[in-house]
Amino acid sequence: MFDSISDKFSGIMRTLAGKSKLTEKNIQDAVEEIKVALLDADVNLRVVRRFINGTMEDAMGEKVLKSIDPGQQFVKIVYDRMVALLGDEANQKLLLRGPDTTTVILMMGLQGSGKTTTSAKLAQRLKKEGRRPMLVAADLVRPAAILQLQVLGEAVGVPVFTIEGEKNPVKVASAALSLAKKEQRDVLIVDTSGRMHLDETLMDEIKRIKDVLKPDETLFVADSMTGQNAVTIAQEFEQKVGITGVILSKFDSDTRGGAALSLRSVVGKPIKFIGVGEKIEDLEPFYPERIASRILGMGDVVSLVEKAQETISEAEALKMQEKMAKNTFDLQDYLDQINRMDKMGSMEQILDMIPGAKGQISEDDIDKKEIAREKAIIYSMTYAERANYRIMGPTRRKRIANGSGTTVSDVNRMLKKFEKMRLTMKKLAKNKKYQAAMLKQMGM
Repeated sequence: MFDSISDKFSGIMRTLAGKSKLTEKNIQDAVEEIKVALLDADVNLRVVRRFINGTMEDAMGEKVLKSIDPGQQFVKIVYDRMVALLGDEANQKLLLRGPDTTTVILMMGLQGSGKTTTSAKLAQRLKKEGRRPMLVAADLVRPAAILQLQVLGEAVGVPVFTIEGEKNPVKVASAALSLAKKEQRDVLIVDTSGRMHLDETLMDEIKRIKDVLKPDETLFVADSMTGQNAVTIAQEFEQKVGITGVILSKFDSDTRGGAALSLRSVVGKPIKFIGVGEKIEDLEPFYPERIASRILGMGDVVSLVEKAQETISEAEALKMQEKMAKNTFDLQDYLDQINRMDKMGSMEQILDMIPGAKGQISEDDIDKKEIAREKAIIYSMTYAERANYRIMGPTRRKRIANGSGTTVSDVNRMLKKFEKMRLTMKKLAKNKKYQAAMLKQMGM
Protein backbone atom coordinates (compact mmCIF):
# COMPACT_ATOMS: atom_id res chain seq x y z
CA MET A 1 0.00 0.00 0.00
CA PHE A 2 1.11 3.58 -0.73
CA ASP A 3 4.16 2.15 -2.55
CA SER A 4 4.56 5.00 -5.02
CA ILE A 5 4.09 7.93 -2.63
CA SER A 6 5.92 6.23 0.24
CA ASP A 7 9.05 5.64 -1.87
CA LYS A 8 9.12 9.31 -2.91
CA PHE A 9 8.40 10.68 0.58
CA SER A 10 11.01 8.39 2.17
CA GLY A 11 13.67 9.75 -0.19
CA ILE A 12 12.68 13.39 0.46
CA MET A 13 12.62 12.88 4.24
CA ARG A 14 15.98 11.07 4.29
CA THR A 15 17.61 13.89 2.31
CA LEU A 16 16.35 16.64 4.61
CA ALA A 17 16.59 14.80 7.95
CA GLY A 18 20.37 14.68 7.70
CA LYS A 19 20.85 18.39 7.02
CA SER A 20 22.23 20.49 9.87
CA LYS A 21 21.15 23.67 8.04
CA LEU A 22 18.13 24.39 5.87
CA THR A 23 17.68 27.26 3.46
CA GLU A 24 14.51 28.60 1.88
CA LYS A 25 15.71 27.03 -1.38
CA ASN A 26 16.04 23.58 0.28
CA ILE A 27 12.52 23.85 1.67
CA GLN A 28 10.99 25.09 -1.59
CA ASP A 29 12.62 22.25 -3.54
CA ALA A 30 11.42 19.67 -1.00
CA VAL A 31 7.87 21.05 -0.95
CA GLU A 32 7.78 21.02 -4.76
CA GLU A 33 8.79 17.33 -4.70
CA ILE A 34 6.08 16.62 -2.10
CA LYS A 35 3.50 18.33 -4.33
CA VAL A 36 4.48 16.21 -7.33
CA ALA A 37 4.37 13.04 -5.18
CA LEU A 38 0.85 13.87 -3.92
CA LEU A 39 -0.46 14.65 -7.42
CA ASP A 40 1.09 11.45 -8.79
CA ALA A 41 -0.72 9.58 -6.00
CA ASP A 42 -4.05 10.91 -7.36
CA VAL A 43 -4.71 13.14 -4.35
CA ASN A 44 -7.44 15.76 -4.82
CA LEU A 45 -5.97 19.01 -6.23
CA ARG A 46 -7.56 21.26 -3.57
CA VAL A 47 -6.28 18.93 -0.84
CA VAL A 48 -2.75 19.11 -2.31
CA ARG A 49 -2.85 22.92 -2.41
CA ARG A 50 -3.96 23.16 1.23
CA PHE A 51 -1.32 20.64 2.32
CA ILE A 52 1.48 22.40 0.43
CA ASN A 53 0.50 25.92 1.55
CA GLY A 54 0.26 24.84 5.19
CA THR A 55 3.60 23.02 5.04
CA MET A 56 5.34 26.00 3.44
CA GLU A 57 3.89 28.38 6.01
CA ASP A 58 5.09 26.26 8.94
CA ALA A 59 8.45 25.37 7.40
CA MET A 60 9.51 28.90 6.48
CA GLY A 61 9.14 30.16 10.04
CA GLU A 62 12.12 30.90 12.29
CA LYS A 63 11.27 27.85 14.41
CA VAL A 64 12.59 25.63 11.62
CA LEU A 65 15.33 27.70 10.02
CA LYS A 66 16.95 28.57 13.38
CA SER A 67 16.30 25.33 15.28
CA ILE A 68 19.12 23.06 16.45
CA ASP A 69 18.03 20.29 14.05
CA PRO A 70 16.11 21.97 11.20
CA GLY A 71 16.00 18.82 9.07
CA GLN A 72 14.21 16.84 11.78
CA GLN A 73 11.97 19.82 12.49
CA PHE A 74 10.85 19.89 8.86
CA VAL A 75 10.13 16.14 8.90
CA LYS A 76 8.01 16.68 12.04
CA ILE A 77 6.00 19.42 10.27
CA VAL A 78 5.31 17.17 7.27
CA TYR A 79 4.35 14.31 9.60
CA ASP A 80 1.92 16.50 11.60
CA ARG A 81 0.37 17.81 8.39
CA MET A 82 0.00 14.25 7.07
CA VAL A 83 -1.71 13.10 10.29
CA ALA A 84 -4.14 16.05 10.10
CA LEU A 85 -4.82 15.19 6.45
CA LEU A 86 -5.64 11.56 7.23
CA GLY A 87 -7.93 12.15 10.20
CA ASP A 88 -8.45 12.69 13.88
CA GLU A 89 -7.85 9.57 15.97
CA ALA A 90 -10.42 10.74 18.54
CA ASN A 91 -13.19 10.16 15.95
CA GLN A 92 -11.87 6.94 14.41
CA LYS A 93 -13.62 4.47 16.73
CA LEU A 94 -17.04 2.98 16.11
CA LEU A 95 -19.88 4.39 18.17
CA LEU A 96 -20.97 1.27 20.09
CA ARG A 97 -23.73 1.31 22.69
CA GLY A 98 -23.61 -0.63 25.95
CA PRO A 99 -24.08 -4.41 25.90
CA ASP A 100 -27.74 -4.16 27.01
CA THR A 101 -28.81 -2.26 23.86
CA THR A 102 -28.49 -2.97 20.15
CA THR A 103 -26.05 -0.87 18.11
CA VAL A 104 -27.17 -0.62 14.49
CA ILE A 105 -24.54 -0.32 11.74
CA LEU A 106 -25.78 0.40 8.21
CA MET A 107 -23.37 -0.60 5.44
CA MET A 108 -23.56 1.26 2.10
CA GLY A 109 -21.60 1.34 -1.15
CA LEU A 110 -21.62 0.62 -4.85
CA GLN A 111 -21.71 -2.89 -6.25
CA GLY A 112 -18.22 -4.40 -6.33
CA SER A 113 -16.88 -2.24 -3.49
CA GLY A 114 -16.52 -5.25 -1.17
CA LYS A 115 -19.45 -4.23 1.03
CA THR A 116 -20.77 -7.74 1.78
CA THR A 117 -17.34 -9.19 2.59
CA THR A 118 -16.51 -6.12 4.70
CA SER A 119 -19.76 -6.58 6.66
CA ALA A 120 -18.69 -10.12 7.59
CA LYS A 121 -15.16 -8.96 8.43
CA LEU A 122 -16.57 -6.30 10.75
CA ALA A 123 -18.87 -8.85 12.40
CA GLN A 124 -15.94 -11.18 13.00
CA ARG A 125 -13.85 -8.34 14.48
CA LEU A 126 -16.63 -7.27 16.85
CA LYS A 127 -17.21 -10.89 17.89
CA LYS A 128 -13.52 -11.18 18.84
CA GLU A 129 -13.99 -8.08 20.99
CA GLY A 130 -16.71 -9.83 22.99
CA ARG A 131 -19.77 -8.49 21.13
CA ARG A 132 -22.75 -10.57 19.94
CA PRO A 133 -23.32 -9.38 16.36
CA MET A 134 -25.99 -10.35 13.85
CA LEU A 135 -25.73 -9.83 10.09
CA VAL A 136 -28.72 -8.79 7.97
CA ALA A 137 -29.00 -9.72 4.29
CA ALA A 138 -30.87 -6.65 3.00
CA ASP A 139 -29.23 -6.69 -0.44
CA LEU A 140 -32.17 -8.11 -2.40
CA VAL A 141 -30.95 -6.93 -5.82
CA ARG A 142 -27.62 -8.62 -6.53
CA PRO A 143 -27.94 -12.31 -7.41
CA ALA A 144 -26.37 -14.56 -4.76
CA ALA A 145 -25.76 -11.66 -2.34
CA ILE A 146 -27.81 -13.39 0.37
CA LEU A 147 -26.03 -16.71 -0.17
CA GLN A 148 -22.64 -14.98 -0.06
CA LEU A 149 -23.44 -13.36 3.29
CA GLN A 150 -24.77 -16.66 4.67
CA VAL A 151 -21.55 -18.46 3.70
CA LEU A 152 -19.41 -15.69 5.24
CA GLY A 153 -21.60 -15.58 8.36
CA GLU A 154 -21.19 -19.32 8.85
CA ALA A 155 -17.41 -18.96 8.41
CA VAL A 156 -17.18 -16.39 11.23
CA GLY A 157 -19.87 -17.98 13.43
CA VAL A 158 -22.31 -15.05 13.22
CA PRO A 159 -26.03 -15.55 12.45
CA VAL A 160 -27.41 -14.04 9.24
CA PHE A 161 -31.01 -12.80 9.19
CA THR A 162 -33.01 -13.32 5.97
CA ILE A 163 -36.67 -13.53 4.96
CA GLU A 164 -37.08 -15.97 2.10
CA GLY A 165 -39.00 -14.50 -0.83
CA GLU A 166 -39.24 -10.98 0.66
CA LYS A 167 -38.69 -8.21 -1.89
CA ASN A 168 -38.82 -5.22 0.45
CA PRO A 169 -35.43 -4.56 2.17
CA VAL A 170 -37.08 -2.17 4.67
CA LYS A 171 -39.25 -5.02 6.02
CA VAL A 172 -36.20 -7.28 6.26
CA ALA A 173 -34.22 -4.65 8.19
CA SER A 174 -37.12 -3.86 10.54
CA ALA A 175 -37.79 -7.54 11.33
CA ALA A 176 -34.06 -8.12 11.90
CA LEU A 177 -33.91 -5.29 14.46
CA SER A 178 -36.86 -6.74 16.38
CA LEU A 179 -35.23 -10.19 16.48
CA ALA A 180 -31.84 -8.75 17.48
CA LYS A 181 -33.41 -7.00 20.47
CA LYS A 182 -35.34 -10.15 21.42
CA GLU A 183 -32.19 -12.31 21.25
CA GLN A 184 -30.11 -9.60 22.98
CA ARG A 185 -27.77 -9.18 20.03
CA ASP A 186 -25.79 -6.04 20.84
CA VAL A 187 -24.70 -5.23 17.24
CA LEU A 188 -26.80 -5.39 14.07
CA ILE A 189 -24.84 -5.06 10.80
CA VAL A 190 -27.08 -4.43 7.79
CA ASP A 191 -25.73 -5.19 4.31
CA THR A 192 -27.72 -3.08 1.83
CA SER A 193 -28.06 -3.22 -1.95
CA GLY A 194 -25.37 -1.74 -4.14
CA ARG A 195 -25.64 -0.56 -7.74
CA MET A 196 -23.20 -0.35 -10.61
CA HIS A 197 -23.54 3.45 -10.39
CA LEU A 198 -25.34 6.06 -8.28
CA ASP A 199 -29.07 6.36 -8.90
CA GLU A 200 -32.11 7.79 -7.13
CA THR A 201 -33.67 4.34 -6.59
CA LEU A 202 -30.60 3.21 -4.64
CA MET A 203 -30.51 6.37 -2.55
CA ASP A 204 -34.24 6.26 -1.81
CA GLU A 205 -34.03 2.62 -0.70
CA ILE A 206 -31.13 3.29 1.68
CA LYS A 207 -32.85 6.41 3.07
CA ARG A 208 -36.00 4.39 3.85
CA ILE A 209 -33.94 1.71 5.65
CA LYS A 210 -32.10 4.41 7.56
CA ASP A 211 -35.36 6.09 8.64
CA VAL A 212 -36.66 2.80 10.04
CA LEU A 213 -33.47 1.64 11.77
CA LYS A 214 -32.11 5.01 12.96
CA PRO A 215 -28.56 3.56 12.84
CA ASP A 216 -25.76 4.56 15.20
CA GLU A 217 -23.21 4.23 12.38
CA THR A 218 -23.78 4.68 8.65
CA LEU A 219 -20.61 3.37 7.03
CA PHE A 220 -19.72 3.90 3.38
CA VAL A 221 -17.57 1.10 1.92
CA ALA A 222 -15.31 2.38 -0.85
CA ASP A 223 -12.95 0.49 -3.14
CA SER A 224 -9.67 2.35 -2.61
CA MET A 225 -8.47 1.19 -6.05
CA THR A 226 -10.97 3.59 -7.67
CA GLY A 227 -9.03 6.60 -6.36
CA GLN A 228 -10.76 9.96 -6.74
CA ASN A 229 -13.93 8.27 -7.98
CA ALA A 230 -14.34 6.80 -4.47
CA VAL A 231 -14.11 10.31 -3.01
CA THR A 232 -16.76 11.66 -5.42
CA ILE A 233 -19.15 8.78 -4.65
CA ALA A 234 -18.61 9.22 -0.89
CA GLN A 235 -19.57 12.89 -1.28
CA GLU A 236 -22.81 11.88 -3.03
CA PHE A 237 -23.72 9.45 -0.26
CA GLU A 238 -22.93 12.04 2.41
CA GLN A 239 -25.09 14.69 0.75
CA LYS A 240 -28.09 12.45 -0.03
CA VAL A 241 -28.08 9.90 2.83
CA GLY A 242 -25.49 11.02 5.37
CA ILE A 243 -22.52 8.92 6.48
CA THR A 244 -20.67 8.73 9.79
CA GLY A 245 -17.51 7.10 8.49
CA VAL A 246 -15.74 5.25 5.68
CA ILE A 247 -14.26 1.79 5.31
CA LEU A 248 -11.66 1.50 2.54
CA SER A 249 -11.60 -1.97 1.01
CA LYS A 250 -8.68 -3.39 -1.03
CA PHE A 251 -6.35 -1.00 0.78
CA ASP A 252 -3.46 -3.46 0.48
CA SER A 253 -3.68 -3.25 -3.34
CA ASP A 254 -3.80 0.56 -3.48
CA THR A 255 -0.24 1.53 -4.40
CA ARG A 256 -1.05 5.23 -4.85
CA GLY A 257 -3.28 6.08 -1.88
CA GLY A 258 -5.17 9.00 -3.42
CA ALA A 259 -8.53 8.04 -1.88
CA ALA A 260 -7.18 7.67 1.65
CA LEU A 261 -5.31 10.98 1.45
CA SER A 262 -8.30 12.90 0.06
CA LEU A 263 -11.37 11.45 1.76
CA ARG A 264 -11.36 13.15 5.13
CA SER A 265 -10.55 16.61 3.75
CA VAL A 266 -13.13 16.44 0.95
CA VAL A 267 -15.96 14.51 2.63
CA GLY A 268 -15.25 15.56 6.23
CA LYS A 269 -15.78 12.04 7.62
CA PRO A 270 -13.20 9.73 9.22
CA ILE A 271 -11.85 6.53 7.68
CA LYS A 272 -12.67 4.00 10.41
CA PHE A 273 -11.34 0.73 8.97
CA ILE A 274 -9.23 -0.55 6.09
CA GLY A 275 -9.36 -3.90 4.33
CA VAL A 276 -5.80 -5.20 4.09
CA GLY A 277 -6.28 -8.60 2.48
CA GLU A 278 -8.69 -11.29 1.36
CA LYS A 279 -8.80 -13.23 4.64
CA ILE A 280 -11.81 -12.68 6.89
CA GLU A 281 -9.58 -11.27 9.65
CA ASP A 282 -7.97 -8.73 7.28
CA LEU A 283 -9.84 -5.67 8.55
CA GLU A 284 -7.87 -3.17 10.63
CA PRO A 285 -8.71 0.09 12.40
CA PHE A 286 -7.42 3.13 10.52
CA TYR A 287 -4.86 5.00 12.66
CA PRO A 288 -3.81 8.34 11.05
CA GLU A 289 -0.55 8.53 13.04
CA ARG A 290 0.52 5.02 12.06
CA ILE A 291 -0.38 5.43 8.38
CA ALA A 292 1.43 8.79 8.24
CA SER A 293 4.48 7.14 9.77
CA ARG A 294 4.44 4.40 7.12
CA ILE A 295 4.05 6.90 4.26
CA LEU A 296 7.09 8.85 5.47
CA GLY A 297 9.16 5.64 5.74
CA MET A 298 9.29 5.69 9.55
CA GLY A 299 7.65 2.26 9.96
CA ASP A 300 4.89 1.33 12.38
CA VAL A 301 6.26 -0.58 15.37
CA VAL A 302 2.98 -0.43 17.34
CA SER A 303 1.00 -2.23 14.62
CA LEU A 304 3.83 -4.73 14.16
CA VAL A 305 3.79 -5.58 17.88
CA GLU A 306 -0.03 -5.86 17.86
CA LYS A 307 0.09 -8.27 14.92
CA ALA A 308 2.74 -10.33 16.70
CA GLN A 309 0.63 -10.42 19.88
CA GLU A 310 -2.30 -11.81 17.88
CA THR A 311 -0.23 -14.83 16.86
CA ILE A 312 1.69 -15.52 20.10
CA SER A 313 0.70 -15.14 23.75
CA GLU A 314 2.92 -13.60 26.42
CA ALA A 315 3.44 -17.04 28.01
CA GLU A 316 4.52 -18.50 24.65
CA ALA A 317 6.89 -15.55 24.07
CA LEU A 318 8.52 -16.04 27.48
CA LYS A 319 8.87 -19.77 26.83
CA MET A 320 10.47 -19.03 23.47
CA GLN A 321 12.90 -16.54 25.05
CA GLU A 322 13.90 -19.18 27.61
CA LYS A 323 14.50 -21.73 24.85
CA MET A 324 16.65 -19.24 22.96
CA ALA A 325 18.71 -18.48 26.07
CA LYS A 326 19.24 -22.17 26.87
CA ASN A 327 19.95 -23.00 23.23
CA THR A 328 17.09 -25.54 23.14
CA PHE A 329 15.25 -23.85 20.26
CA ASP A 330 14.47 -26.73 17.87
CA LEU A 331 13.22 -27.22 14.33
CA GLN A 332 9.59 -27.54 15.47
CA ASP A 333 9.94 -24.10 17.11
CA TYR A 334 11.42 -22.77 13.87
CA LEU A 335 8.48 -24.17 11.87
CA ASP A 336 6.02 -22.61 14.34
CA GLN A 337 7.70 -19.22 13.89
CA ILE A 338 7.46 -19.43 10.07
CA ASN A 339 3.74 -20.28 10.34
CA ARG A 340 3.18 -17.36 12.74
CA MET A 341 4.84 -15.00 10.27
CA ASP A 342 2.40 -16.22 7.61
CA LYS A 343 -0.51 -15.34 9.91
CA MET A 344 0.83 -11.81 10.44
CA GLY A 345 0.21 -10.93 6.79
CA SER A 346 2.21 -10.55 3.61
CA MET A 347 5.92 -9.81 3.78
CA GLU A 348 5.24 -6.44 2.14
CA GLN A 349 2.87 -5.47 4.98
CA ILE A 350 5.44 -6.48 7.61
CA LEU A 351 8.27 -4.59 5.89
CA ASP A 352 6.07 -1.46 5.80
CA MET A 353 5.96 -1.56 9.60
CA ILE A 354 9.70 -2.04 10.25
CA PRO A 355 11.47 1.31 10.76
CA GLY A 356 14.15 1.87 8.15
CA ALA A 357 13.14 -1.14 6.04
CA LYS A 358 11.29 0.93 3.42
CA GLY A 359 13.61 1.40 0.47
CA GLN A 360 16.30 -0.78 2.05
CA ILE A 361 14.59 -4.19 1.89
CA SER A 362 11.98 -5.21 -0.66
CA GLU A 363 9.67 -8.20 -0.81
CA ASP A 364 11.80 -9.46 -3.71
CA ASP A 365 14.72 -9.79 -1.28
CA ILE A 366 12.77 -12.46 0.63
CA ASP A 367 13.10 -15.83 -1.08
CA LYS A 368 9.58 -17.26 -0.71
CA LYS A 369 10.52 -20.45 -2.54
CA GLU A 370 13.34 -21.04 -0.05
CA ILE A 371 10.92 -20.61 2.88
CA ALA A 372 8.44 -23.04 1.28
CA ARG A 373 11.29 -25.50 0.69
CA GLU A 374 12.40 -25.28 4.32
CA LYS A 375 8.83 -25.92 5.54
CA ALA A 376 8.58 -28.99 3.29
CA ILE A 377 11.89 -30.30 4.65
CA ILE A 378 10.81 -29.91 8.30
CA TYR A 379 7.37 -31.46 7.63
CA SER A 380 9.21 -34.51 6.20
CA MET A 381 11.08 -35.04 9.50
CA THR A 382 9.92 -37.14 12.43
CA TYR A 383 9.15 -35.37 15.71
CA ALA A 384 12.34 -36.82 17.17
CA GLU A 385 14.38 -35.31 14.33
CA ARG A 386 12.70 -31.91 14.76
CA ALA A 387 13.50 -32.02 18.49
CA ASN A 388 17.17 -32.96 17.91
CA TYR A 389 18.63 -32.15 14.50
CA ARG A 390 21.96 -33.74 15.45
CA ILE A 391 20.57 -37.29 15.06
CA MET A 392 20.14 -36.76 11.33
CA GLY A 393 22.90 -38.66 9.59
CA PRO A 394 23.31 -39.29 5.82
CA THR A 395 20.55 -41.95 5.65
CA ARG A 396 17.96 -39.81 7.44
CA ARG A 397 18.87 -36.76 5.36
CA LYS A 398 18.40 -38.72 2.15
CA ARG A 399 14.96 -39.94 3.34
CA ILE A 400 13.95 -36.37 4.26
CA ALA A 401 15.11 -35.03 0.88
CA ASN A 402 13.07 -37.68 -0.97
CA GLY A 403 10.00 -37.00 1.22
CA SER A 404 10.14 -33.23 0.69
CA GLY A 405 10.94 -33.27 -3.02
CA THR A 406 14.32 -31.61 -2.42
CA THR A 407 17.96 -32.68 -2.54
CA VAL A 408 20.34 -33.74 0.22
CA SER A 409 22.31 -30.53 -0.36
CA ASP A 410 19.08 -28.54 0.27
CA VAL A 411 18.62 -30.37 3.58
CA ASN A 412 22.27 -29.81 4.55
CA ARG A 413 22.07 -26.09 3.71
CA MET A 414 18.88 -25.66 5.71
CA LEU A 415 20.34 -27.41 8.80
CA LYS A 416 23.53 -25.34 8.59
CA LYS A 417 21.46 -22.15 8.44
CA PHE A 418 19.36 -23.33 11.40
CA GLU A 419 22.45 -24.06 13.50
CA LYS A 420 23.87 -20.61 12.78
CA MET A 421 20.52 -19.00 13.63
CA ARG A 422 20.40 -20.83 16.99
CA LEU A 423 23.78 -19.38 17.98
CA THR A 424 22.64 -15.86 17.03
CA MET A 425 19.44 -16.30 19.05
CA LYS A 426 21.36 -17.47 22.10
CA LYS A 427 23.62 -14.44 21.85
CA LEU A 428 20.63 -12.10 21.48
CA ALA A 429 18.72 -13.64 24.41
CA LYS A 430 21.65 -13.33 26.83
CA ASN A 431 23.42 -10.16 25.73
CA LYS A 432 21.57 -6.94 26.64
CA LYS A 433 24.05 -4.76 24.72
CA TYR A 434 23.51 -6.90 21.63
CA GLN A 435 19.72 -6.47 22.01
CA ALA A 436 20.12 -2.70 22.31
CA ALA A 437 22.28 -2.59 19.17
CA MET A 438 19.69 -4.61 17.23
CA LEU A 439 16.85 -2.30 18.36
CA LYS A 440 18.92 0.76 17.42
CA GLN A 441 19.40 -0.64 13.91
CA MET A 442 15.59 -0.95 13.66
CA GLY A 443 15.22 2.69 14.61
CA MET A 444 13.67 1.88 18.01
